[in-house]
Amino acid sequence: MGEAGVIPPMLTDRYDPLKGEMYQIMDKDGGLVGEDPNLPEELLRQMYWWMLYGRMADEKAIKLQRQGRLGTYAPGQGQEAAHAGPALAMGKDDWLFPSFRELTAYMIRGVPYEYNLMYFMGDPRSNRVPEGSNSLPIFVPVGTQVPIAAGAAFALKMKKKRDAVLCYMGDGATSEGDFHEGLNFAGVFSSPVVYIIQNNQWAISVPRSKQTASRTLAQKALAYGIPGLLVDGNDVLAMYLAAKEALERAKGGGGPTLIEAYTFRLMMHTTADDASRYRSEEEVRYWKDRDPIKRMRSYLQKRSIWSEGWEKELVRRAETMIKEAVEKAESVPPLKPEDLFLNMFSDMPDNLQDQLDLLQYYIETREIEEEAPVIRGGFP
Repeated sequence: MGEAGVIPPMLTDRYDPLKGEMYQIMDKDGGLVGEDPNLPEELLRQMYWWMLYGRMADEKAIKLQRQGRLGTYAPGQGQEAAHAGPALAMGKDDWLFPSFRELTAYMIRGVPYEYNLMYFMGDPRSNRVPEGSNSLPIFVPVGTQVPIAAGAAFALKMKKKRDAVLCYMGDGATSEGDFHEGLNFAGVFSSPVVYIIQNNQWAISVPRSKQTASRTLAQKALAYGIPGLLVDGNDVLAMYLAAKEALERAKGGGGPTLIEAYTFRLMMHTTADDASRYRSEEEVRYWKDRDPIKRMRSYLQKRSIWSEGWEKELVRRAETMIKEAVEKAESVPPLKPEDLFLNMFSDMPDNLQDQLDLLQYYIETREIEEEAPVIRGGFP
């Protein structure tokens, strides 16, 4: 990147989202559609490992949910390239703002798998992400992370830090007011943030065609004066390079970028959903043929990097790590009632202390008696 404010030619200058032009490096079979970017072999191996590990961890979480050991879970199968590529493009001090489906990206940024499991087990302690991961907790309310990411990125800019924010969202978030407010703020104040829309074609049961008449979601960036780019979201090479370029642009003073990752959710929206009620088998088969892991495996085979022995080694490694993570998540000591009142204030206010005293009294006596503590502040 050049001096601050000097923007080199970008992919956004070469691919027009208004025309539906999509940035792509590999076709569905792992063949090149253009020049090979010749990324380092170790990086290519890392891309494949994280997508494979993410897929296996995701499959395990679904099994745990079906066994009653996990609450409602949001699978990310089919979207691993859209998760892994941008996360691997981030710098050490960049910040990740996830939604609720980016397990692979979360793990790349240093948040262990057991944290994700604990979250969907309903344990709020999972929201205390490890120090140094520069990741925010999972955002479930659709789109709420978008304006917060714009503000956080603006804070980095005000502190003159050469870092950026990468924020994920689903295509459904583009139908929320938070999306438009966040992009408007980011554009006006030139916040160093990269937004990635995972256009997996369905916002729960609402198809993309019912959300907007725009030809692409990437073109929505133009209304806010920022560049937008449509990328093949199942092409991990394209996702990595697009995000890398956008992050460098942001850190160099070039402002935000909106990237639409054109992909597909192979599984249900969450395990509480029955996708067969609104999606055809033909549509799912079409996208299974464009599986990002299968595509990357074919590319690595052509580069003489992939082998069956290496694949088996990765699978064994992933199985071991997944088993250990499940054991850790399920062996965490249960929450205590008073944990509900902690970590909200540095000094607990009187009304919360009263409620805690009353709760502890009820737990100890198991019944309401006249001697119960009086709540001075009253219930909210």
